[in-house]
Amino acid sequence: MRTGLVAASLIAALVLTGCSAGEAVDLDDADGGADGPVLIAAIGGEPDQLDPQKTSSYFSFEVLENVFDTLVEPDENLEMQPALAESWDISDDQLTWTFHLRDGVTFHDGSEFTSEDVVYSYTRIIDEELSNAWKFSAITDIAAPDDDTVVITVAQPTPNLLSNLGGFKGMAIVEKENVESGEITTAPVGTGPFSVSEYAAGDHITLAANPDYWGGAPKLGRVEYRFISEPATAQAALKAGDIDWTDVVPTQQVQRLEGDDTVTLGLTPSSDYWYLALNERREPWNDVRVRQAIAYAIDRDAIVQAVSYGTAAQNQLAIPEQSFWYTPYDTYSTDLDKAKSLLADAGVTGGTIDMLATSDYPETVTAAQIIASELEPLGITVSIRQPDFSTWLDEQNSGNFDMLMMGWLGNIDPDDFYYSQHHTDGGSNAQGYSNPEVDRLLDAGRIETDADARKDLYGQAATIIADEASYIYLYNPSVIQVWSPEVTGYETRADRAIRFRDTTLND
Repeated sequence: MRTGLVAASLIAALVLTGCSAGEAVDLDDADGGADGPVLIAAIGGEPDQLDPQKTSSYFSFEVLENVFDTLVEPDENLEMQPALAESWDISDDQLTWTFHLRDGVTFHDGSEFTSEDVVYSYTRIIDEELSNAWKFSAITDIAAPDDDTVVITVAQPTPNLLSNLGGFKGMAIVEKENVESGEITTAPVGTGPFSVSEYAAGDHITLAANPDYWGGAPKLGRVEYRFISEPATAQAALKAGDIDWTDVVPTQQVQRLEGDDTVTLGLTPSSDYWYLALNERREPWNDVRVRQAIAYAIDRDAIVQAVSYGTAAQNQLAIPEQSFWYTPYDTYSTDLDKAKSLLADAGVTGGTIDMLATSDYPETVTAAQIIASELEPLGITVSIRQPDFSTWLDEQNSGNFDMLMMGWLGNIDPDDFYYSQHHTDGGSNAQGYSNPEVDRLLDAGRIETDADARKDLYGQAATIIADEASYIYLYNPSVIQVWSPEVTGYETRADRAIRFRDTTLND
């Protein structure tokens, strides 16, 4: 919702302004490499904009993954590998990182990529206090001693610097002229394997292959993204051959798709998580006993079955079991007597919860309906609101909610799962949680270079966060995508990044 990814919730479906629906905008200088096959991909909604450093929309990142590059990038195992930086060195005191940039890289408009572009991109995020600025909190200086070198100085050892710089395209390297002209929101210029060649708002975005891509020209000539929010429509289009790939897949169809040899199903455990959050700036949710009561009243298994038909993994913490950073935790069984006792201790006899779900993510509405029935025996009435995600974000950011449900996507490092969300000064701590011991543990985890010691710090912090119900964690979903058998060279990824650079489409 990487994504980060991740970042604030990387899952927004906002309304693009500036072009009427269906009006095509041709981008004349982005037509290279269009002679190969055309892959048509259906995604669940329209990007809110195409500036990677400003958007928090997963729909945007589904497109931008193929348009922009970062200094480094995660491979299929979510381990960081060279990208625009060909190599890097770390000083003995671990305070100076020197990145050696790849030669011969150009932007889509033909201009040369240099170290000044990296300095500009990162400085923009910091100076404009964009949503990912927290990833630079340890950085004291970013310098370009020559065109091919970037030197980043940090105030303390920063073991997650690589994942901060390359974990998702919110940290992409942008072109100054493209930004300052304002064109980046609808006509972005990157260094990636594809460039934006057409944007028809409300209908589609077309990417053209970049024949000069540093990683080699893509095998596809074009990728056309169509916006289809209705799963039945997307599945019918795939079966009819009108589209070639989609992630608009109803979970109740997974079992049938597994046995359908006319399509290829990609099903991969993800690094995402979904959660409930209670607004601790309001009574009685500022009482830990009341939050714990909600955690004991809900039935996670019922929620998982209803929203994912068993494709998700129930989890009471954020990090999934397949991760090195996983911590076992099973404190909250469904126990109405325990929930009633906690409410009685807190002097709460019932009331109404204003629950913020969103129509753009139907699983939030489904879960809200289940939670409403589960809280009835406590004398609590759940009033469910279902705005579009743009409004949902505004309501969350203004604190206008009692409880909300949402997910975080594209997480890689344990810091991604916990710091921004639960540190007192975290940029995405919408619930208003504050615990000095958690702050201390999260701060320590950011500078601990021994992996086992670092895992212990985050395990301690995660346990306190769950004990105090800063978030009430629900489940880790799977990545579910489906495509035509004629599509080859494509794989689903745990970070939900959609990469078409190695994909081809057979006749």
